[in-house]
Amino acid sequence: MNSRITGSGGEGVRIRRAVARDAKRLTRLVRSSRAYEGPYAAMVAGYRVGPDYIETHEVYAAAGADDRLLGFYALLLAPPELDLMFVADDAQGLGIGRLLIAHMTDRARAAGLDRVRVVSHPPAEGFYRSVGALRTGTARANPPAVMWDRPELEIQIP
Repeated sequence: MNSRITGSGGEGVRIRRAVARDAKRLTRLVRSSRAYEGPYAAMVAGYRVGPDYIETHEVYAAAGADDRLLGFYALLLAPPELDLMFVADDAQGLGIGRLLIAHMTDRARAAGLDRVRVVSHPPAEGFYRSVGALRTGTARANPPAVMWDRPELEIQIP
């Protein structure tokens, strides 16, 4: 499924299903995210979005007119969870995250889901709340992989 989105914040942005050959670009976007600098850096330092992950899950990429990767998300269907969502640092504030959430909501609805769980990076909680996610709890730290508590939210699928 490809979607072409135009208008405010999404001029010329295309959301398409990610493919195995996108793995290196998706991994680079995760590892270079400024949101994971400082105390959060260890979480993504060795993180890899592999071809097998892309082929197994609902992974969609937002690309600009020049096919530059602007962001992506991964939706797990069972149990329903937004596993990954990243927007390129230089594309933040342009509406790409909102476009990805809208696309994810459409995909979740098509899959028959009525809600999607989000375990948020703490600084991203405000964004998820701004797109309608409701706080449901806290995912406790799980050292050594995750050294801090994270907000747990839920996006209702209308």
